[in-house]
Amino acid sequence: MPYIVPASRSLRVKIVYYGPGLSGKTTNLMKLYEAFPPTSRGKLIQLDTETERTLFFDYFPLSLGTLGNYKIKVDFFTVPGQSFYNATRRTVLEGADGVVFVADSSERREQANLVALKNMHQNLDSLSISIDQLPIVFQWNKRDASDALPISVLESTLNPKKAPSVPAVASRCEGVHETHSLIVRAVLERIRFLSQANRTVESS
Repeated sequence: MPYIVPASRSLRVKIVYYGPGLSGKTTNLMKLYEAFPPTSRGKLIQLDTETERTLFFDYFPLSLGTLGNYKIKVDFFTVPGQSFYNATRRTVLEGADGVVFVADSSERREQANLVALKNMHQNLDSLSISIDQLPIVFQWNKRDASDALPISVLESTLNPKKAPSVPAVASRCEGVHETHSLIVRAVLERIRFLSQANRTVESS
């Protein structure tokens, strides 16, 4: 859930990029980070292995205008792709207000996508986060791969509930901002809905 910082009149939300190893989660965050001016973004923190694979997480905060009388601060995180860091994945996922699932379009990575998605569902369940209530966007990354699966196949196997999705080549920044816009919009709409619901309950 988002939390309010009274001193700065800001509302902080958390968006997590999830997916199998090397699917492009870190690339998405780096491209986003490069696109925003220093006045809007905080420091990019990366904890990597010697092979440049994310060991714990990538993270940076971003200021995105206002909602009512509150300034919106979005904290972006990635999770480690390697399954043996699952405890870290779960910790990073805790308190998420929205998730981007970054899938690798390559046919040879089809099973890795399925395993990562199942793992995400399991971790959400363990944190008592309802997947049906959590805003989620799917990104079909690496559309330039020679063995890229048709989007229709990715949709049917990974996104049967028809959540918003975006084809992408994150290394060329294609689809990165569209994904970002979709998930931020979905999270803010969810916050507005919950806020209105709370006001209705309080006034009844």
